[in-house]
Amino acid sequence: MMGALAAPELDERVELDEAASPPAVWQTVVWNDPVNLMSYVARVFRTYFGFDQAKAERLMLAVHEQGHAVVAEGPREQMEMHAQAMHGYALWATVRKAGE
Repeated sequence: MMGALAAPELDERVELDEAASPPAVWQTVVWNDPVNLMSYVARVFRTYFGFDQAKAERLMLAVHEQGHAVVAEGPREQMEMHAQAMHGYALWATVRKAGE
């Protein structure tokens, strides 16, 4: 028998790849506007997102009093779909990376 080939030694150290960090969280933000009634905004939040009355009103008041509210968080594509849906209800909405 000819010489047996030795298996290469495996380096069992694991290096963390910074690029392999968890995916970023994105937000759908609804902005205040001079057109829509507060009751309408709360109804859109209940209808589209399925929020209960209390949460829908809390978010609507944030939009009215603070100028905007984060209404959803998740993957970018989903947040873009939510923003487009808000545009369909004639609400001003944008998408941003969480923490910005």
